[in-house]
Amino acid sequence: MRLRLFVTAASAAITVTASPLAVPEQLPMNAGLDFHTNAKEAPRKLTGKFLHITVKVAGQTLTAHEDLHLDRFYVPGSLTEDDEACHHGDGTAGYLGSPGSECDSPQLLIDQTFDWIDENLRDKIDFVIWTGDSARHDNDERIPRTENQIEEFNAAIANKFLEVFSHRDEHPNGALTIPIVPNIGNNDVMPHNIFEQGPNRWTQKLYQLWKSFIPEEQRHTFLEGGWFHVEVIPNKLSVFSLNTLYFFDSNKAVDGCAQESEPGYHQMEWLRVQLQLLRERGMKAIIMGHVPPVRSADKQAWDESCWQKYTLWLHQYRDIVVGSLYGHMNIDHFTFQDTEDVDIDCLLRGESVAPFVEENNYENFTVQSKTSYLSSLRDLWGALPSPPSSVLKDEWSFLEDDQIDTTKKKSKKKKEKEKFFKKIGGEYAERFSLSLVSPSVVPNYYPTLRVVEYDITGLKQTPTWADTQVHRNGNDKNQPWAEREIDIQKKPKKSPIPDPPAKSAPPGPAYSRQPLSFLNYAQYFANTTQAEKNIENAENGTLSKVLQLHYELEYHTAEDDVYKLPDLTMPSIYNLATKIGQGVSSSSSSSHMSAPKDSDENNARKPGNKNKKKKNKKSKKSKSNKAWEGFIERAFVGFLTMDEIENKL
Repeated sequence: MRLRLFVTAASAAITVTASPLAVPEQLPMNAGLDFHTNAKEAPRKLTGKFLHITVKVAGQTLTAHEDLHLDRFYVPGSLTEDDEACHHGDGTAGYLGSPGSECDSPQLLIDQTFDWIDENLRDKIDFVIWTGDSARHDNDERIPRTENQIEEFNAAIANKFLEVFSHRDEHPNGALTIPIVPNIGNNDVMPHNIFEQGPNRWTQKLYQLWKSFIPEEQRHTFLEGGWFHVEVIPNKLSVFSLNTLYFFDSNKAVDGCAQESEPGYHQMEWLRVQLQLLRERGMKAIIMGHVPPVRSADKQAWDESCWQKYTLWLHQYRDIVVGSLYGHMNIDHFTFQDTEDVDIDCLLRGESVAPFVEENNYENFTVQSKTSYLSSLRDLWGALPSPPSSVLKDEWSFLEDDQIDTTKKKSKKKKEKEKFFKKIGGEYAERFSLSLVSPSVVPNYYPTLRVVEYDITGLKQTPTWADTQVHRNGNDKNQPWAEREIDIQKKPKKSPIPDPPAKSAPPGPAYSRQPLSFLNYAQYFANTTQAEKNIENAENGTLSKVLQLHYELEYHTAEDDVYKLPDLTMPSIYNLATKIGQGVSSSSSSSHMSAPKDSDENNARKPGNKNKKKKNKKSKKSKSNKAWEGFIERAFVGFLTMDEIENKL
């Protein structure tokens, strides 16, 4: 396969593609209006909000940042056991899904979710991040999945987005009003989890279905490997849709990111080049994908070599990356990537890395295993150095005045700060990067949507994505966005380690509040259990009216009484993580993601240390940790009580 590089003058985007590559004819289920169709409606100004949705039809969820998992074989009133999948028998399957089961999403849930988005969010967001999994699970032996079904489910969800987020002056599916950025889920292909090196049949099929969402200058990249990016705010912000199936440890068709023969290696190189180009253009980036880079003593989702590179890339481009958003796991949580776990020498040698978790039970992801996984995250955070009161008062300002000890001498406070900042990578905790993982629409618990607010200070008059689409035709090679071929042999080979930010560069938007920083998110959920109670009062022909789905606010990160986050920068989230980790016993704390070996935290864990007794006392109070209780209850979208969750521990 001969490789070429293509560059676009507008985005300076370098992509790797195969030549020649035959593009298939339009599929019967094509979602596919032209990405550059002219629009007549006046474009909106930036709102500073976007939707993260995961749409899993029948068995998974739909969110902005969630899975949908549509299942058109879903039968209300059927059995909900795993081998029945809400398809057969007489049971308790609801009309709007079956919370607490492994069933996927019925068509009614998907339709009403998009109706709610249309009525409440359509004109109030700037773009949509759709983190994959539109097709149902293959959990019914009597109705095995087929490739045609997977195409049909993906086309159905793509058309839903087109119906809601298109101009309607001439016809219901006009040009998009805002960008929709899709992502490939592990259930969007067949067999599930398996995605071979591209180009392959799935990059071609999904290209046809998502043609309306992928910029023309990025289509070669998508056809090559299923990854691409969209400038959702031209010349300011780009969203990178990573094909995490090439990183996924359960994808046995590939082998990580260490060897040049692997697609994961090429995707990481593409990401490195693109982030460097954004740095040169003064732009920022949001990273999104389906399978999150979770890594704890309990679970590991990515191949270790991919996790190592990703963690290093985010650290080296911490001046560029605004944040990282994922779905797949159907539970609401976040996770850190710790640069102290990166083996630079191994990356320089291009060697494969042994798995971090030797016995990984990732595929058996039950409520009990999810609870165990969340507890392992808490163990990690319990081992982190806690911010001293002097830091909280002067730099991070998260405690109320009456919680701060103001009697300490300045010299002592200065030493406390210096010691703490040394452990966490400076005053902005740049040792770590953050991944936010959203729950989904699929009613494993309750259907969920997430709206993220970001800082648009100084950007309100910035031309929007829609402004740039009106005048594009994509055919004129003299236009600034036209694709140009360059000779790969003329590009000097660079070190495998990306350059860090300039020493004079300020902290990036993920670490210090500034334009484009994530400020907060509002999480909405639909109590389908309550909605189903209205069925008893329904008369023939009125069921759809009685079962009108309503999403309500579950919590707001800046306004609720548990998280109280001033923003979503690393100092804010780091402080929350240490609160969640308070009270963890020394015996359960992991040695990874911990303070340096000579720190007080590690000394306290040594046998016979005088602080050990104090640590055990804290452990006895762990049940009253409000932050932990809120975190784990929200992980399951309030479907399980704390008592029910503790029974799983």
